[in-house]
Amino acid sequence: MPAPEVLITGAGGNMGQALLDVMARAGVLARQALRSPARARDDVPGDAVAFDFTDPATWDAALAGIRSVFLLRPPAIADMDATLLPFCDRAYAAGVAQIVFLSVDGADRKSWVPHHKVEQALGGKPATILRPGFFAQNFGDAYRDDILRDDRIYVPAGQGRVTFVDLRDVAEVALAALTDPVAHVGRAYVLTGAEAVGFDHAAATLSALLGRPVDYVPASIPGYALHLRRDGKPAMAILVQTVLHVGLRFGQAATPDPTLGRLLGRAPRSLDTYLADHLDLWRR
Repeated sequence: MPAPEVLITGAGGNMGQALLDVMARAGVLARQALRSPARARDDVPGDAVAFDFTDPATWDAALAGIRSVFLLRPPAIADMDATLLPFCDRAYAAGVAQIVFLSVDGADRKSWVPHHKVEQALGGKPATILRPGFFAQNFGDAYRDDILRDDRIYVPAGQGRVTFVDLRDVAEVALAALTDPVAHVGRAYVLTGAEAVGFDHAAATLSALLGRPVDYVPASIPGYALHLRRDGKPAMAILVQTVLHVGLRFGQAATPDPTLGRLLGRAPRSLDTYLADHLDLWRR
């Protein structure tokens, strides 16, 4: 088997797994970058390497023979100057011709978001920036324990509406940018769902699908911060999650962007579709 030419950082996370799914279906070889290669999926053609953004000694082996890199910032890493930025420099020096960076919507305007510095560093270089909005997968990750334990969605979003985007759709765009860089290099894509819905809609949908009541309880800002602290979240994660959710009250994620549908050539998956497809996540 030939060596992979596409490196997937964050291969063990939700986004990495979604991308590996589409790569496997497309028959694209992947190099999975993981702290422990033993966790690599064996149903995805390619190979796996030990990798850590905080350990530059792991970078060269990961980059050997690679032409395209999917770059994902681990949530625990806030110092871009010591990690992602020098890694990108090393990647380009090693012959990488395309970096696809998973950023966040608004990172170009929000200098306090760690992704902002990475976007600035990639400016003018062969790269594609993906700026997804709120992920539908938050319901199976960040919100899952509250739904399972308390039958509630508890965030400080007020009555804000959100154009939730499905990771599976983002993964399809990422694969296109990794394997056809000429068509996407130098571009930054805002990726949202096609329809804005409220958390009350999500609660009603889950209630109907699960056959038990799930409520949306709008959290206060201090109440939400305390809730996250009790769950063991680090201070920076508490700050970022609180600020992002409060912004929903003011419509910061309520406007659909047509880019995702145009790139996919079809309508993006809806939140209702995501919830129905993953119902076992919230069954007791």
